[in-house]
Amino acid sequence: MKRRLFLRILGLSSLFYRWSLQDLAAADRPLVAVADGKGYAQVTRNAIAALGGMKRFVKPGDVVVVKPNIGWDRSPEQAANTHPLVVRAIAEEALRAGAKKVKVFDRSCNDERRCYANSGIIDGLAGLKGLELKHIEPERFKKAHLSGTGKEWELYGEAMSADVFINVPIAKHHELTGLTLAIKNMMGIMGGNRGGIHGNIENILADVNTLRRSNLVVIDATRILVAHGPQGGAPEDVRVLNKVIASTDIVAADAYATTLFGLKPEAITTTVAAYKRGLGEINLNKITIVKA
Repeated sequence: MKRRLFLRILGLSSLFYRWSLQDLAAADRPLVAVADGKGYAQVTRNAIAALGGMKRFVKPGDVVVVKPNIGWDRSPEQAANTHPLVVRAIAEEALRAGAKKVKVFDRSCNDERRCYANSGIIDGLAGLKGLELKHIEPERFKKAHLSGTGKEWELYGEAMSADVFINVPIAKHHELTGLTLAIKNMMGIMGGNRGGIHGNIENILADVNTLRRSNLVVIDATRILVAHGPQGGAPEDVRVLNKVIASTDIVAADAYATTLFGLKPEAITTTVAAYKRGLGEINLNKITIVKA
């Protein structure tokens, strides 16, 4: 009896050991949360909650930068900029988690005042105590060495010094890179002549993302621009998906978002370059995707 009991315990122990290894393997996989719904603020909160909530990322007293796309003189319906309701929900969650200040900015491509007004970001963030919505100030750029390409580039000092950096792009078509997602959204903290990077854009963006890691990525796919990006303008180029994607792995987030356009992650050079640089996981079969 004792021997049989011992063998049963040994067998159970072996089973529990295998389960624990599977759990550890699952824990090592990057997690991408996908939330659906027409209430964009709640959907955004649901996606972040699936990762453990904002308190996982923001501690009391932190200075938080929320970096959306506010690059274009377009309305929210035209899907060229991050939806203001998504940005507001993130800012509210960061403040609720104890952030000392939340800063929101982008280096716009069109006239910055028109971009901030017509994107809806000014009205969308109105009345939030502790939030600072600001235009880029040229004197705040600081030179940084991009080790992978050996270049020197000016990066925005307030982005680089933030305790927490939250990257909030909109998912959309781009005529040069195929798509613009979280990795490319980091062009918004770059100074100088950004057109000059187009010949080596994927590697330079991998450099920038290496220097300023995103603590949290939230991709706005509430409506996506499927053609004529990054600026768009035509209603027929917009597809409403009512989705928000969140992850701590910028490559995994971009990889999943790519599938919304019927493309494979390996088709997007910025994603591939970031993966090769060790910034995250590109293989969808190695990513855990959860519905939030």
